[in-house]
Amino acid sequence: MEQSIHRDPALFYWILFPITIVMILTGVLRHYATVLLASTPKKQELPAIREQRSLLRGINLRNNAHAISPSAFAARKNYMISAYKEGAFLKDPQNRGKPAANPMTDPAAMEGMMGMMKGNMAMMVPQTLIMGWINAFFAGYVIMKLPFPLTLRFKSMLQSGVATRDLDVRWVSSLSWYFLNLFGLQSVFIFILGNDNAANQMAQQMSQMSPGAGASMFQPGQDPDKVFQSEAENLEVLEHEYILKGIEQRLLSSI
Repeated sequence: MEQSIHRDPALFYWILFPITIVMILTGVLRHYATVLLASTPKKQELPAIREQRSLLRGINLRNNAHAISPSAFAARKNYMISAYKEGAFLKDPQNRGKPAANPMTDPAAMEGMMGMMKGNMAMMVPQTLIMGWINAFFAGYVIMKLPFPLTLRFKSMLQSGVATRDLDVRWVSSLSWYFLNLFGLQSVFIFILGNDNAANQMAQQMSQMSPGAGASMFQPGQDPDKVFQSEAENLEVLEHEYILKGIEQRLLSSI
């Protein structure tokens, strides 16, 4: 027998729609607040760019070694290893072997940390306010029922704030609707603000965990020389296997 609950139809309009609209408007405001708080990136010096791109070149050689011939790989490998060990790509060769500088005294590192703090504040403050608003006015309400069956594993996700064991898993609480909007409005933000937007919380967290090409390849306080030495060791122990080795025989045998 299908479970039915007598609900006020107005709950659908006075809870579901307001939460959805507030989440969309909050995402739009977060996007523009992040744009206003973002500092203009400073132009990097040529030696710093060369240092980062040289490390990236070694990583790409190691990851894509199978796509080049053994002779080409050996030439690139020998050049990169010798350059890494000699410190040819270092931004400050005179500081080689010295302890890494304190990141708290580096203006660029401090600026990056301040930018991350601004982004985190732009995410945390609105979500804290919305969470308090929903808990104060809409806690414990069941607002809708999904038209398709689900397993019991979805019960804790769809019925947050409703402590009932016998309620059908397809019913959705107001608090769960907030979380569904929090993680599922990316398509709406892309439609309103475009692909490069800062409205979605999950997208911002992913961009912080995997910085883009313009970000530094070295962490604050990390010694570039040690990173280069480690990459040289990785290239030395790499076993090369050419993907086109014996391609003529493999092609003829498949005909």
